Amino acid sequence: MADSGAAVRFVICGVGHIGRRHAALVVRHPGATLVALVDTDPTLTQALATEFPGVPLYSALSEYLTAGPEADVLTIATPNYQHAPQAIAGLQAGLHVVIEKPMALRKTDAQAIVHAAWQMNRLVFGVMQNRYSPPAAWLKQIYEAGTLGQIYLVQLNCFWNRDARYYRPGGWRGTQAQDGGTLFTQFSHFVDLLYWVFGDITNISARFRDFNHQNLTEFEDSGLVTFDLVRGGSGTLQYSTAVWDRNLESSLTVVAEHGSLRLGGQYLDKVEYCHLRDYHLPALPPTNPANNYGAYQGSAANHVQVIENVVDTIQNRSCATTNALEGLKVVEIIERIYSLRQPPTSD
Repeated sequence: MADSGAAVRFVICGVGHIGRRHAALVVRHPGATLVALVDTDPTLTQALATEFPGVPLYSALSEYLTAGPEADVLTIATPNYQHAPQAIAGLQAGLHVVIEKPMALRKTDAQAIVHAAWQMNRLVFGVMQNRYSPPAAWLKQIYEAGTLGQIYLVQLNCFWNRDARYYRPGGWRGTQAQDGGTLFTQFSHFVDLLYWVFGDITNISARFRDFNHQNLTEFEDSGLVTFDLVRGGSGTLQYSTAVWDRNLESSLTVVAEHGSLRLGGQYLDKVEYCHLRDYHLPALPPTNPANNYGAYQGSAANHVQVIENVVDTIQNRSCATTNALEGLKVVEIIERIYSLRQPPTSD
């Protein structure tokens, strides 16, 4: 671990939308310092030099690991298929690792990351920033306090827009090998939230459809998943990227022994309904706005809490909010769902 008084040194690998957000937040954090950037795109050089003056840019992670300045943490914000090999390379170089979702595209690769972290006595942080949204934290708190009683039904709806503005020809997004599928790239945050609050799932069944992405992706754009909760109760996950023009909603409805609730908005950013026995909903802090990528939007912009947790944990003041085993579990659940996937049908 780093000295509790020393600034935690970060190198950011992959400086697209999310990687640049990580870099900016590291620069602003009083307990952190940005020592290097890594990206294969040479056209970014000038903009990054202006935005992060004095921070060297390397064209490959191997180049940085060979010749770059010392760091404590490697943040990986590259395309999905690169996450596992780059995480393992960073761990083997003695760095703690922060991995943007998904941790990996296969359970075996996620297990290899966990093993490398254990071998090198280093930490792996998964970026599951939706855990920091006040409604999500509130839901976990009342669940663990027993306020809900027995869970009967859980319903997750994720209806988003991802069209030709997102899936560019020749890019990695939309490919089976490099992207992995809609549940990995768009909705792994919601699978994580399901597992984080309610635990593991079993007795999974699923239907997958491809309504309007036949020329954009190599996988489904929509799915309907049903399951039982290992701790009791049943649930559904309905998701789609086929919504026209803009995101519709992300919502989580719970029917339980002591009442019902619903988290809603586009990004689970509000408690839309709460009727629980002998319970009054407290005022919750506001949720951060969504990550804005121009033509489309993502989940709530809670990365500042992610960086704070990494710094606090490495400086021995806290523990990892999303550890490697939890990241592995999300990959494993998605892999179990996708094991039911046949070639998608179209209308």
